[in-house]
Amino acid sequence: FTVLFMYFTSISTAQTADCLHLREQCINAADGCDSVWKIVEDVCNISVLGNRCKAEDTIGCNRIIQVLADEYPEFKNCVCTTDDFCSITTLLGKHCSIDKDNISTETKLQWSLSALSKQAYTANRTCLDVNKECVEDEVCNKQLSLYLKVCSVNKKCNMEECQAAIRFFYQNMPFEVAQMMTFCDCIQPDESCHRAKELLHGKPCAVTAVPPPSCLNVIHMCEENELCRKKYTTFRSKCWRHVTKKCYDDGACLETLIKGDMPCSANADCKAAYISNWGTMLRVECTCQNLPPAEQSLCKLFHHILHSKSCFS
Repeated sequence: FTVLFMYFTSISTAQTADCLHLREQCINAADGCDSVWKIVEDVCNISVLGNRCKAEDTIGCNRIIQVLADEYPEFKNCVCTTDDFCSITTLLGKHCSIDKDNISTETKLQWSLSALSKQAYTANRTCLDVNKECVEDEVCNKQLSLYLKVCSVNKKCNMEECQAAIRFFYQNMPFEVAQMMTFCDCIQPDESCHRAKELLHGKPCAVTAVPPPSCLNVIHMCEENELCRKKYTTFRSKCWRHVTKKCYDDGACLETLIKGDMPCSANADCKAAYISNWGTMLRVECTCQNLPPAEQSLCKLFHHILHSKSCFS
């Protein structure tokens, strides 16, 4: 037994060293991993040494660890599904292990206590009403508070960290609630409503770059990022199947399309794919100004795909 214990302990120690090395790589990465990690630290209440986890919100802690492992698969071997010789316990703590089935069940149970989640989705909700309902709902407000803390305009904005918080925020709620948030608008020129809309939609921190990039650059940057590329591929296939089927990645073919020849499916799968884009480069406000004439039509097409409300109006 002693030999067996020493064997597993040595494996665990080696894995821990690898996971600590991955954490250092993540913190120093320029691919957004550091932003997700900062939210892991915040939600799981990790100490400065990184080897204590005192999460009060264990469901939220497990959920953000799941987001980390899904978005950066190199961490999958560092994620604990049991308490036996588990390397992640020295990295995050025993109570921050992950069990996707349990997390899904616990999250559903948590939201089942929420009055907000029992409302059927209705179109044309104002962002002020939706924001008030979320604030007044204990489950929603808890998640909204974390998101606003990260994306607060009162501190220096970190776009990638704010985007990671938005991804976590929208992935962690029922589809009906996510729809209410993403598709809310302000019909009247109401300053309070527009302020609520900006809060719910990550403005200005997650979507406003200075100077604004061209829509062609946004697509190129997205395709260079594995997480964004997957979401963009799903979004095109679910919402703009006609474009995907007819042209795929053929720029010359795409340029020949006109907006009237671009029906959007706008079904539930399309809406889910659209919501999944929130917190990625695809939601960054882009422009087609100052581009050479030869690139204008393709740029305008991408702007239409990414930012046109016609798909869901």
